Amino acid sequence: MTTLQPIRGAHDLLPLEFRKHALVIDTARKVAASHGYGEMATPIMEFKDVFKRTLGDVSDIVTKEMYEIADRGDDPIVLRPEGTAGVARAVVSNGLTQSLPLKYFYAGPMFRYERPQKGRLRQLHQIGIELFGVPDPVGDVEVLSIAYDILKRLDLIQHITLEINTLGDKESRQTYRDQLVTYLKDHHAHLSPDSQLRLERNPLRILDTKDEGDKKILKGAPPLTESLNTHSREMFEKVKEGLEILQIPFKLNPHLVRGLDYYCHTAFEFTTMELGSQGTVLAGGRYDGLIETMGGPSIAGVGWAGGIDRLAMMLKDEDLNPLPPPLAIIPMDEAFDIHGLVLAKLLQNAGYIAEMTYGGSLGKRLKKANKMNARYALILGEEEVASHSVTLKDLESGEQILLSQNQIVDVLKDKGVL
Repeated sequence: MTTLQPIRGAHDLLPLEFRKHALVIDTARKVAASHGYGEMATPIMEFKDVFKRTLGDVSDIVTKEMYEIADRGDDPIVLRPEGTAGVARAVVSNGLTQSLPLKYFYAGPMFRYERPQKGRLRQLHQIGIELFGVPDPVGDVEVLSIAYDILKRLDLIQHITLEINTLGDKESRQTYRDQLVTYLKDHHAHLSPDSQLRLERNPLRILDTKDEGDKKILKGAPPLTESLNTHSREMFEKVKEGLEILQIPFKLNPHLVRGLDYYCHTAFEFTTMELGSQGTVLAGGRYDGLIETMGGPSIAGVGWAGGIDRLAMMLKDEDLNPLPPPLAIIPMDEAFDIHGLVLAKLLQNAGYIAEMTYGGSLGKRLKKANKMNARYALILGEEEVASHSVTLKDLESGEQILLSQNQIVDVLKDKGVL
C-alpha cells in the first residue's frame, strides 16, 4: 500500500516549525495591537467575484492560481489567494465604512496554485495589516513602521532591505499609461501572449510580468517618475521624510510597481538575500480605489502582507525561547495512571509543565523522562498512592525524597523550579 503524503505544495507544521510560525504571528499581533489594530479573520472561502473584481480577469492569480471549489450553488467559490480583498469585502458587507479610520490585523492560510519551491507553497501563511480612511502620507509611514518594528523584534531586520517607490495618483498613472502603451505597441510582436492580452485590457499589469522577455522590453520603457504630477511628488516626499524622522532606512527602487488599478502612490517591499530567488518577505502599498471596486464608497486604504513561511525560515532554533523542562509523572503501575493525571493537574494549575509517562516498567518510564529532558520525576507507587504522597526524584543527582502531595508545589518553588 502506498504511504499517504500531503498534497503537493502543502506541508505539515511540526512542533519546532510551528513554534517559529507562532513567534512570527505573536510578535506581529503585539506590535499591531500596540498601534491600535484590532485582529480579525475572514473566511478562507470567498465568492470568486471578490478577487475577480479586484484583481481583474487577466491577472495571474485569477487566471492561473486560484483554487476553485465545486459548490452546489451557482456562484463560483474559491479558496482565498490573498487577504486584502477579503478584508475590504468584510468592511463593505458589514457596513463599516461610516466608522473611519479602520485598523485591522490578520493572520492565516492563503492558497495559490503555483509551482512549489523553497519559500513558495500552494498553502502559504500570511500576516497582514490594513488601514482604511487615512488618505495622508502619515498612514503610509505608520504601516511601514509597524512592519519595520515586527522585523526588528524578530531580530531579522539586519538581513532585510526596505525598497520603496511611488506609483502616483490616478491622473499620473493615466499619463504614464498613455506613454507605456505608445512604447509597448512598438514591441507588440515580441511580448508574451499574456502581455499582448494585457496591452489591450490593462497595460499597467504588464509591469507585473514574470516573463523574462517582457522584462527586457520593459527596461527601455519610460520611467513612471517622469509622469508624476505635483501632488504625487509631494506625497512621496512626505513619506520619505516620515521614514527618515523615524530612522527607518530605505532604498529607492524605480522598478517596483503594482499593476492593479486600485494601487496608487506608495509601493514597497521588504526583501532579503537569505532565501534565494524568493527574496520578498513582506510587501504592500496604498490602494485608495479598492473599497470602491468592492461596491463601497471611495475610501483611502494602505496596508501590507508578510509571508509567515519565509520569515519563519529565517529564524534559527536559538531564536525561540527555550521551553522550561517538564516534570515527569511516573506511575509505577498502570493502575496508578489516573492518580498520575490528578497529580499532573495539581502541578499544571500551579503553572508547571507536567507530562505523563505511559506504559512499561519504572526503568522504561525513567528513560522516557530523560528523553523528554525532565529535570525531576514524580513517582507514584502503591505506598505513595495510599498515603497521598509522591517521591520526588532529581534526575541529575539521583537524590529522591518522599513528600506529601500538599507539599510538592512549595518544595519545587524552594528548589527554584518554575
